[in-house]
Amino acid sequence: MLTRRVFSPVAVARPFAIDREIDRLFSGFFADAPAWFSQRGAAAFPALNAWEDEQALHIEAELPGFAMSDIEITLNGRELTIAGSRNENPAESATFHRRERPQGRFSRTLTLNTDIDTDKVAATLELGVLRIGLPKAEAAKPRRIQVRTA
Repeated sequence: MLTRRVFSPVAVARPFAIDREIDRLFSGFFADAPAWFSQRGAAAFPALNAWEDEQALHIEAELPGFAMSDIEITLNGRELTIAGSRNENPAESATFHRRERPQGRFSRTLTLNTDIDTDKVAATLELGVLRIGLPKAEAAKPRRIQVRTA
């Protein structure tokens, strides 16, 4: 069987031109979509790490450009909610060429795996990282039980 191949000097000179053109067309297509979504689909915002040790649960959330006055943290039973908003108002004459920084409200709720001593919860915001320390309630902390002979 014979296969006919068509020679295109444009394809040889610029083999990826069509790819670049498609990227250019689609790069602005979602420019006005909320930045809480990534190119891979819905992304949780803010990005965070959560871990625990024997004494407490620890949360670190990335919130660059936010002030503490923009953030609200609530603890209701075993549900921790981090919420907030950012509204930047550029000049009315501004024309955005790219807008990737998140705008508007966000909320993220985590279900904790243990009871918390709510009187000792502390939160700090430094260099765009929110750190929340959630000390475990005394009843939730591990205890060593001494075994006695009968």
